[in-house]
Amino acid sequence: MSRLRLAAAKGQKARVETLEKSIQPRKRLKTLKQEPDTLCPSSSYHSFSDPAEVVQLQSQLLHWYDREKRELPWRTLAITESDINIRTYAVWVSEIMLQQTQVATVKDYYNRWMKRWPTVQDLASATIEEVNQMWAGLGYYSRGRRLHEGAQKVVSELEGQMPRTVEDLLKQLPGVGRYTASAIGSIALGQVTGAVDGNVIRVLCRLRAIGADSTSPPVTEALWSLANLLVDPKRPGDFNQAMMELGARVCTPKGPLCSQCPVQSHCHSYHKVHLKQEQNAKKLLGKMDIPDIEDCISSEHSGACSLCPSEPWDDQLGVQNFPRKPAKKAPRVERTLTCVVTRPVEDGEEYLLVQRPDKGLLAGLWEFPSLLQQESNAEVKHRKALCEEVNRILRSCLNEHLLQYVGEVVHIFSHIHQTYVVYSLCLKEKDVTQLQTEKEKWMSGSGLQEAAVSTGLKKILKLFHSVNSLKDKNSKDGKRQKPEGLKDGKRSQRTKKSKMTAADGGRQRSLSSFFKPVKKEEEEEDS
Repeated sequence: MSRLRLAAAKGQKARVETLEKSIQPRKRLKTLKQEPDTLCPSSSYHSFSDPAEVVQLQSQLLHWYDREKRELPWRTLAITESDINIRTYAVWVSEIMLQQTQVATVKDYYNRWMKRWPTVQDLASATIEEVNQMWAGLGYYSRGRRLHEGAQKVVSELEGQMPRTVEDLLKQLPGVGRYTASAIGSIALGQVTGAVDGNVIRVLCRLRAIGADSTSPPVTEALWSLANLLVDPKRPGDFNQAMMELGARVCTPKGPLCSQCPVQSHCHSYHKVHLKQEQNAKKLLGKMDIPDIEDCISSEHSGACSLCPSEPWDDQLGVQNFPRKPAKKAPRVERTLTCVVTRPVEDGEEYLLVQRPDKGLLAGLWEFPSLLQQESNAEVKHRKALCEEVNRILRSCLNEHLLQYVGEVVHIFSHIHQTYVVYSLCLKEKDVTQLQTEKEKWMSGSGLQEAAVSTGLKKILKLFHSVNSLKDKNSKDGKRQKPEGLKDGKRSQRTKKSKMTAADGGRQRSLSSFFKPVKKEEEEEDS
């Protein structure tokens, strides 16, 4: 046992010495006369000047990760797959899918994708239509297209071999940026590099009390320097995933679980919160020996630190003072006219679909005939314009009065607040015409469920079916039903009047009868 301890101590000492060499140049920079904005990133307050602290943080974080990590399919594959080409491809797919998308949503998509296209060669041989179909509902559809383009490039230009370095991943794969290349490089290839995503930004900003705009160039470069300094050289992939796991499950945007944080002792934000609380408590008690709070030296003397928050400390936020993000731009508001065009077939009905352009929003996906609503609020003009669009596609001369208003559907994109104004048009057999291009087609209901369509279209289809089923019920019952939640004042009044008339045997009621107590069941119905 003593030999094992001695070996471990030697290993830790070697790691500390290696870190000392990388940190020493930064210490020397502090002795030089520099501008405040260049001094701060090398300040020990916003970085780690003690190599022993770095080694301790690595050990604590990885120990927590080994105990608490979630079992995810891409993590399992990255550990168990011996073929470096398949492993790199598998991690690449997972990282692209996880961009702007929650883990819970990605898991099923990832499993289906890898079952269908287990190698980069399999993906390269697929059609873009198949890729869009597999990606449907996951959002940010350009990601799937870039994966497909990248796979084809690997097969045609790189002899089927995935890039082997972070630099090559960044240069040779479309849609792969600095973070994605670093994540793939560390997890799949074992390269010693940090990886900074949204979760890691939050963790690092809180650890080192970095409160400036997290999207600004000085903060971005400082965070990447920190990530590269902290990454464990023996387990770079696990360390980067541990940082992401910490941000996703413990150091969360709201309600962070500081008491469960494995690296709490290294966190400037946590330390500052407790000192602030102690200060406030002693002030209330009138005590004078108030402890000083360690802050950035350059910020105290010049107020020009590029990493410190520009806004005052908010006691209510606590550690959530870090990081500060710029206010989001309000989403663009759009209204789109769309028409669900159906035609009868032997086993039901088919829907008219049009393929969107290859670039831009929802590129390459199928949709119902649509056009952007102009500023005019006249429904007659909207109906006429939408009918003209349908006639253009069908090469027909249908009258706009055939279009039936269905309702509205709201769908929120990351930058667009979209409202679909939905109409329907049910063609008779004689109205059916042959389509002229590959960008237009008729599709069955079952085919539509499996096609490359957006979530917005599925919402429109759901509304269309609900309204149609309501109409069918009305026609069968011989009664007019109204959608749940809508009030019909006239109907209520008619019901009340008929009840009153029936109760009096059809005679006119006297004035005194209106002052008699009303039955409870009538009160409930008329309320």
